[in-house]
Amino acid sequence: MIAHLAVALSLLFSVPVTAAPAARAEVVLPGTGGVTYREQAGDPVRLAAYGLGTKRAYLRSATGNAFTWEKTLSEVSISPDGRWTAGVPRAYRSGYDHLVVTDRTTGRSATIRTVKQPMTASYASWARDGRRVALTVERKVSGTWRVLGFTVVDVVSRTARTVRISGLSAGAGFWWSPGGDLVTRHGAGLRVHRASDGAVLRTYAGAGLPTGPEDPFSPSGKRLLTWCPSRFAEHLCLVDPATGRIAARVAARPAAVLGWWDDGHLIAVVPHRGAYRLSVLDLGGRLTRVLAGVPARTWAADLWLSFVHGHR
Repeated sequence: MIAHLAVALSLLFSVPVTAAPAARAEVVLPGTGGVTYREQAGDPVRLAAYGLGTKRAYLRSATGNAFTWEKTLSEVSISPDGRWTAGVPRAYRSGYDHLVVTDRTTGRSATIRTVKQPMTASYASWARDGRRVALTVERKVSGTWRVLGFTVVDVVSRTARTVRISGLSAGAGFWWSPGGDLVTRHGAGLRVHRASDGAVLRTYAGAGLPTGPEDPFSPSGKRLLTWCPSRFAEHLCLVDPATGRIAARVAARPAAVLGWWDDGHLIAVVPHRGAYRLSVLDLGGRLTRVLAGVPARTWAADLWLSFVHGHR
């Protein structure tokens, strides 16, 4: 199972991290043991949802700083344009897993059937077009979760299509590429599948493993972030999507990466004095801003955070 969920989406242009803010806000995150998220006007991302494993999921209001505990959902995320929310229910309904989609402009919700019990479809990834969600399909076999393929949900037409793929790596998960294909872990690298039928389009052999269920592609799509292969001292690698080659390495050792801040910075969780800090790192590995302090017990409870980029 993937330990830390998150859905991080991408920005089409950069905003300098050091830009002077017009306003600041400290947003207290309920249920996290006192985590306060510090944001500024002009930030390229907005914290939209967070949770503790599959036990609690909190969704931010469309305006303002209020977060609501979504008691019936195990995870929830917001589309890149901010219009839609997608939530995975905590329980099956009539023997099927579902995705609950809500149009924030009207408040209307739809429950879209995905896979049949005992399969599950979770770890939602939003496509950059803002209308499709990819879910990783799993089933527990002899006490171990096994990835079977993916489900793509069209939130506008309210339809779902599941594609099964044989021979997937342990710990595989599916996330969108900027061009609308699906990327997953494959051996010591990555593999790109066509979303319509799962056909293999290309393989990035030896490029390193994905950093998590967040969007691994930079906002411009020119960089692909991975955990470096073991032959390198650095932990983070930047892959050229056009060639599949490692173009650069980042001198940082975060506990987790939660996506891209802008095209030149990452959102990372960094160990600090027995606890952790949610931070912005540049591609030289330097910390440029602290967004929140995270107690060790909160991180151990599988804290995940989901961001949207506010200037799509």
